[in-house]
Formats: sequence, C-alpha cells, structure tokens
Amino acid sequence: MHQYVPFESPCSASKVPKHNELTAEQQTKYDAVLAYLKELKDIPTTEKPNGQFKPFTAREKSWLTKECILRYLRATKWVVDDCKNRILITMGWRREYGVYPDETCTPELVEPENLTGKECILGFDNDARPCLHLRPGRQNTDTSPRQVQHLVFMLERVIDMMPPGQDQLALLIDFKASPLGIKGPKIPSLKIGRAVLHILQTHYPERLGKALLENIPWLGSAFLKLIHPFIDPLTREKLVFSEPFDKYVPIEQLEKESGGSCDFIYEHDIYWNHLIELTSKNRENYNKNFEKLGGTIGLSEFDLRKPYVADGEAPVYGAADEITAKVEKLEVSA
Repeated sequence: MHQYVPFESPCSASKVPKHNELTAEQQTKYDAVLAYLKELKDIPTTEKPNGQFKPFTAREKSWLTKECILRYLRATKWVVDDCKNRILITMGWRREYGVYPDETCTPELVEPENLTGKECILGFDNDARPCLHLRPGRQNTDTSPRQVQHLVFMLERVIDMMPPGQDQLALLIDFKASPLGIKGPKIPSLKIGRAVLHILQTHYPERLGKALLENIPWLGSAFLKLIHPFIDPLTREKLVFSEPFDKYVPIEQLEKESGGSCDFIYEHDIYWNHLIELTSKNRENYNKNFEKLGGTIGLSEFDLRKPYVADGEAPVYGAADEITAKVEKLEVSA
C-alpha cells in the first residue's frame, strides 16, 4: 500500500531514551535561568541588539519550556550568563525572522520550494526522533533567502511532530540524483551554508540528534570540507556518513529507496496539505495544554505534547498516545 502522508507517531520499535537526572549544581543553574526569565517583562525585537524591546507574548512563553532552557544551558556548557544571553538572542531572532506560520515564514511563502519534495518529514528513528529528509537532488529553485526560510519552516514543523519525551530530530540527507529535475546546484553556496549553520547552531541548539548522509558526490565532500571549520564540535559527533539508514530508522517508517519497506510517494498537494493540517492540530494541542497548565515559563514539553484533555473529560487513548505511555512507564520505573 502506498504512503502519501507523514506518519503521525513512532512505531512500536521506536523508544524514547531515558533522560539523565540533573545534578544538584545543574539544578541550581537551571533555577537561576528560570528565575531570571520569569522576572523579565520585555525582550529584544531583533537578533542583534538595537535597543528596541517589547513585552513577552503567550506564544513566546510557551516556547520557553524547561527543556528549552536546558538545551541552551547544555549548549553554553552550563554558563548561566551565556545561557541567558543566548536565549534572548534567539528570541529576538525568532521575532525578526517570523518563524511562526502566521508571520513571515508562512506555508504560502515556502510552498514553491517543496513542490518536488526536496524536504520531507517522514517517519521516526529508533529513538522516536521525527525524521526530516533532505534531498538536494530534487532542487527546484535558484539560490535565494527563501530556501533558508523553507528550511526554518520545516524545522519548526518537525518540532511540531515531536512526541512527548523527545526534543530532538533526525536529519536524513541523500544526495542521490532525481528524475524530478534540478534547478541550480545540488550543493548550496558557502554563503547559504554558513547562514544555515548559524541558524542551526545559534537558534536550534541541541535539537539535532543524528544526521545521516549518503550518496555524497565529490562536490558535496568539498562543500563539507569548506564548512567543517564552522560546524560546532558537538554537531560533528552527530554526523554519520554512508551508513545504511535502516540501521537507525525502523524499516516500516523508512521509504523503500532508502532501504525501508514503506512505499512512500510524494504527491505534493496531498502531502503538503496533510502536513500543514497535522502540525496545526499538534500546535493547537500544545497551546491548549499550555493554557491549562498555567501559561507560564518553565513548563515541561513532555506535558505540553500529551493529548489535551479538558477538565471533566476522560482521556481517549489511541496509536498516537503509545509513545506517551512508554515514556511514563520509564519514568515510573526510574
């Protein structure tokens, strides 16, 4: 049977790894950052300081989760002041860049970039990370800032797809040529490559769990060598070259051309509309939980990503809740 739309949840073979408990020192540093953020009234409007500040919005508070703060603490090697500054820089960038789908990076803006399915969210890896597939061989547009906006849009959507307990994604990059045609180079320019690296490392720290690359052409190898000095050492450790994708992704959620058993066909109108609808519902669920839990900074993404249950209603369990039950069981046993 053909698969035309994203998988909504991990399969039974995927398991969220158990998270390490914070040490007493780490907890103290987390508490310090949380207290600082809760005292703030205004935040920057741009990535680079320009002296302009505006009050927090509810949406921005919902982004500042417990796990978000911990990601920035790990990225800054647990230096509290550095963590505070990095978070403010990212919040300014998010405002300036317009990352939400009703702001600058709208589905309508970036849709022309995805007509060939050159970026596609499909399946979850063995650790229940949602997989973002990048297929440079399906390039259909000339180099432009919109290509970077497209990647940011897809990163935000893959975050929308994360199940409770998982806050990282997997990148599957296949440079294989495609009969869908190509416009412009398969390998991005150094300028675009550096812009993407800056966004990933500065504004999405600790989001990359694994990056699998295969069928790398010699130009691709040359490009990777050029940008290698700009890649954070921790990111380099997550890059896996020329290993079978099915070593890291269950075959039932991996498309056949990558070694899986999923007969996936990219039909743009079907896939795109379903992706937008599915991720919109996931964000709505997240936002309802945020309001129900108090609408404050420092809530857990685990709780925010659970299926929303209104007061007085009984929870309805289904396939999408399976991963939640697995993580809850792990926490109880721990």
